[in-house]
Amino acid sequence: MKRLITATAIVAAFAAQAKVKLAAPFTDGMVLQREMPVRVWGTADAGEKVKVIFGDASVDAVADASGKWLAELPAMKACKTGRTLAVNDIRVSDVLVGEVWMCAGQSNTDCPVWGASPRYRDAWGSMMLMTTDRPLVRLVKTPKAMALAPKLDIKVEWMKMTPALWDAWKAGKAMPSAMGYYYALELANALDIPIGLVDSSWGGTNVDTWTPRSGYKGLSGLDIERDWKMVPQKDWKPSMAKGPIGAAHKQTSALWYGMVAAYTPMSVRGFIWYQGCSNSREPERYANKMQALYNGWATEFRNPDLSLYFVQLTPWGFKDIALIQEAQAKFAAAEKNAAMAVINDVGNLHDIHPSDKRTVAKRLSLHALKRNYGWKHVQNESPTLKSWKVEGSKFVLSFNDADGFYVYNADRSLTTGFEVCGADGAWKPAKISNFKASLRNGKKSYLGTVEGKDLIVEAEGVAAPKKLRYLYSAPWFGALYSEAGLPVGAFHIGD
Repeated sequence: MKRLITATAIVAAFAAQAKVKLAAPFTDGMVLQREMPVRVWGTADAGEKVKVIFGDASVDAVADASGKWLAELPAMKACKTGRTLAVNDIRVSDVLVGEVWMCAGQSNTDCPVWGASPRYRDAWGSMMLMTTDRPLVRLVKTPKAMALAPKLDIKVEWMKMTPALWDAWKAGKAMPSAMGYYYALELANALDIPIGLVDSSWGGTNVDTWTPRSGYKGLSGLDIERDWKMVPQKDWKPSMAKGPIGAAHKQTSALWYGMVAAYTPMSVRGFIWYQGCSNSREPERYANKMQALYNGWATEFRNPDLSLYFVQLTPWGFKDIALIQEAQAKFAAAEKNAAMAVINDVGNLHDIHPSDKRTVAKRLSLHALKRNYGWKHVQNESPTLKSWKVEGSKFVLSFNDADGFYVYNADRSLTTGFEVCGADGAWKPAKISNFKASLRNGKKSYLGTVEGKDLIVEAEGVAAPKKLRYLYSAPWFGALYSEAGLPVGAFHIGD
C-alpha cells in the first residue's frame, strides 16, 4: 500500500507540474536581454507554485486567480555559453544572454534576406546566407496572423545565423527580414556578444494595425483608430474600409494582437521599424500615429526607455513623398527615445522595394551604437536645418549634425533637389552657390565638396526669394551628404 501511495504521489506531482506552461518566446536557442531584469512568464493552475532557475539565479512565482504567473530574473551580463532555463519540469536549452531587439513594419521590413522573387529580396542575400556563420545571432520570423485579442499561442523558433539558413530557404523555410538580418549582424560585429532579433512584419500594412490601444492615451485627432470596433476576418466587408484601414488585418491593433503581443512583457532594448507607405496619404496625422505606436510599445513592453529607430521612406514615385517624410522627421524630433535613418539615396522609382537593405540597417545601427552602446565617436544623425536667413538673392542655411557637406550625384547632372520661389509663387530649380563642382571632359558635374559649413542656395531669376524646399519634386532622390556620409532629408522653409 505504501508503495502504491508513493507512486500515486509521484504521478500527481508530475501532473501538477505538467500544467505549468511557458510563454511563446521561451523556446530552445533564445536570447535573453542583458543588463535588465529579465521577465519570464506563462500560465498554470491558479495558485500553482513556479520556480525559475537560470545560471546562479533562482526565483519563485505563484499563478494568480486567472492562471497567469510572472517571475523576474536579476539583470545579467552577456554570456556566449548556452545554458538551460528551468521552469519546474520544463527545460529550455541553449539560452544565451545578449542584446534583444524587435523588428516590425510593412513590406520593406518584411522583405526577406532571400526569397523566390527577384524583385522582393535583398540583392546580396544569397551570398550572405551562404557565407555568414554567426551562431550567437538568433533570429525569429513570426508567422503572419491577425487577432481580435492577444494571440499567445504563436510558434516561435530561434534560428541561428549560419549557412544552414541557406539550406533552410532551399527547403522552403521563410527567411527573416533582410533589414533585421543586417541590423543584427551589424550589432554582433560591433559588440561581439549574442544578439536576438524578432521579426514581426507584414507587407502592405498600416501603422494602426501594429499599434496597441494603450498607445492612443492622451493623443488627439486619432479617435477613429482608438475607438475602432474590430470584426473577425470572416465578417469583414469592403464597405467597412475607412482610410488606411482597408482590410480585416489592417484594423487597429489586429497585428499587434496577432504578431507582437505574445512577446510582451519580454525584456528588450528596443525596436526597428520601416513603414509609412500605407499611411502616405495622411501626412498630417502620421507623426501622431507614430507617437501612438511608440507609446503603446513602450507601455506593453514595460520599458519607458524603449528605443525606436525607424526608416524614413525612400522615393518610389509617389509625388507627395516629401510630406510624409517631413511627418516622420517631425516625430523623430519630438520623441527623445526615437531616431530616424534617412535613405533617400537608395530608392528605386521603378520598384517600391529597393533591394539594398544593408545600407538601411547600417544607418539604423549607427543610432544604436551611439545612443545605446556608448560609441561616442559615431556620427549617427543626418543633418537637419538649424537656422536660415536671406541675404540678397540667396538663402543661407545652417544645419545641425554637419561640419561640412559634399554632393554625389550619381548621374553627374547639375540638379540639386533645391527649389526656390519669390513673391509670385513660381518654383524654380536652385543651385548651391558655394559648391565646388568637379570637371569631367571640361563640363561641370555635381560630384564634389561644399565650401564652408553652411549651404548657400539661389535660383536664377529669383531676386527676392521667399520660400525654399528640398526634394519636393521628381526624382526626389537625395545627393547632398554630411561629411559623415549621411544624406539630408526633405524639408521646406518660408511658409
